[in-house]
Amino acid sequence: MPILQKILVRLGSSALMLIAVSIVAFIIVSLPPGDFADSYAASKISSGETVTLAEIEAIRRQFGLDKPLYLQYFKWIGGMVQGDFGFSWGYSRPVTEVIGERLPMTILIATGTLLFTYITAIPLGIYSALRQYSVADYTFTILGYIGLATPNFLLALLLMFGATTWFGVSVGGLFSLEYQDAAWSMGRFWDLLTHIWVPIIVLGTAGTAFQLRIMRATLLEELNKMYVTAARATGLSEFKMILKYPVRLALNPIVSTLGWELTTVISGAPIIGLVLSLPDTGPMFINALKSQDMFLAGAMMLIYCILVMIGSFISDILLMIVDPRVRMGAST
Repeated sequence: MPILQKILVRLGSSALMLIAVSIVAFIIVSLPPGDFADSYAASKISSGETVTLAEIEAIRRQFGLDKPLYLQYFKWIGGMVQGDFGFSWGYSRPVTEVIGERLPMTILIATGTLLFTYITAIPLGIYSALRQYSVADYTFTILGYIGLATPNFLLALLLMFGATTWFGVSVGGLFSLEYQDAAWSMGRFWDLLTHIWVPIIVLGTAGTAFQLRIMRATLLEELNKMYVTAARATGLSEFKMILKYPVRLALNPIVSTLGWELTTVISGAPIIGLVLSLPDTGPMFINALKSQDMFLAGAMMLIYCILVMIGSFISDILLMIVDPRVRMGAST
């Protein structure tokens, strides 16, 4: 029961944090000078068309931009409670429809990136710690530093250049031309798999390098403790003993950074989405900020924050599963 209470308290604090984040998000997207009416007028003028002051004022009245900012916020958040995220002025469609088309791809890429990061980093970190100062350890260390030092957008450009130059294939986007607007089938699913590995590797390289170093350092520290010597004396095989005791404790910092890792993935996704021309929410979010499409940009910021909160919540649950000391602390 105390563990359940802790989970409920965490959910309550997340709800309060979500309210605070919604306020901050709405203020941030409203900070740039001007509004959507000004951006609309500028785009029309740049294309050679004329826009009158009356037309601009009519747009402001139509979308409620003539109201005070706090009234716009309450209208927006009140609609969200009812499932209405507002109207996207740039796309001339409800925000829920615009986001709903692209959010599944964003979640798929983020989930694939996290799986790639941890499935790669944990085994390599364990191997590096157990083979300290070996050729493999030095190799993983060098690759880790390269992964941390290489910007995501540069790695994306290098992968695109290498795939085009050496293999004669385009890895931009998530689908080939013949599958972009096709219905879902095994062929389209396979085409997705042949493209999605690029953004997953690009977004996951830095995180994999970081988590590998954390796993290696933490496991090396655990291997030098007395309980490992006592565990060896019980007669367990070396492999079982390492997995049962030091590896399990070394996973704590890895598990606890799941929310932080998801934050890194989400923050890097918009730029990578632009570089690779991905049909996810990244380019859409950047375009919404540029055109001052307030409701769409604010909704995307809120969704990104919700995903991070979900990642942090899952991280706490996994930490209680992995480390008995956390469970005992929760039950006291």
